[in-house]
Formats: sequence, structure tokens, C-alpha cells
Amino acid sequence: MSSAQRDAGTATDDSDTRPSRAEIVSALDTAGRDNSAASVAFHSAVAARYDLGASETKTLDLLERHGALTAKELAEHSGLAPASVTGLVDRLERKGFVRRVKHPTDKRRVLVEARPAKLAEFAPLMADWAREVHELYEEFTDEELLVVLRFLTGASARQREATRRLTR
Repeated sequence: MSSAQRDAGTATDDSDTRPSRAEIVSALDTAGRDNSAASVAFHSAVAARYDLGASETKTLDLLERHGALTAKELAEHSGLAPASVTGLVDRLERKGFVRRVKHPTDKRRVLVEARPAKLAEFAPLMADWAREVHELYEEFTDEELLVVLRFLTGASARQREATRRLTR
């Protein structure tokens, strides 16, 4: 039995009593809330080191993963209202984390791009956490990781949609 199965209360053989679906769903709800709280606390601690808010650090993460984006694209990826994104980009630009540049093929459009040197400042703060997460991956089979990936991808999509509904 993997530690994840043990933590979730899932049995691996017929001699153990398997929790009901309601118990499993309840445990998932609790674990999801705990994961969310831990994530918010971690990212808030990182953000505080640079006088940033949570939405600012998540915007920087989007820019790091996707490259330069328009404000509209940032709104689509984050689920934030376009008006919120404009103020967010203004703050990040004042703090030196991003800059606005002309789109290479459409001079009417403006891209927001992260400043790599500023993003590199986050690396030491994330290194221990990233190493520990990769150690956790080693406790799971490839098949188990694919299930976790499917769940996280689906949960993220649903949370982005919930955010869109709240920010319309």
C-alpha cells in the first residue's frame, strides 16, 4: 500500500475494510481544502518577500509558463476580469517584474512580458519545495501519477471557471 493510499484510508486487498465512496469523497474534500490552504500560505510567504500579492505571483507564474501574453490572454488564463488585469500589470510594472512591449506582428497590440532576472530571484525560494514534491512523485507509480494528473487538471479547469463566474 502506498503512503497516499494509507493517508486516504484506501485498502489494497479484500481483507481490509474499504471506506465508502462518501467517506472517500469527504476525505478528498478535506485534503483538497488542506492542499489549498498550504498552497496559499506558501505562495503568500513567497509573495511577501517581494511585496507582492497572490494574484501578482500567479500572474508571474503564467508569464513564466506561457511567455509574453496580452492583458486579454492573462485574463483568460487567470480567470480574472480584464479590468483587474490592467491594474495588476500596472503594479507589476511599477515593481520591475514585467514590462509592456509591442506585439511583434500586430503593432496595435501590447504584450506583457516578465523580466527574467526578476523571476530568477524566486528560484532559491522554490528549490526546496520543488525537490520535495519530486521526491513525493517517486512514491507513486506512473499509472497513479496519471490519475493524479487527470484529477488536478480537471480540478484546475473547474476552479478557473468558478473564478470567471465570480469575476464577471
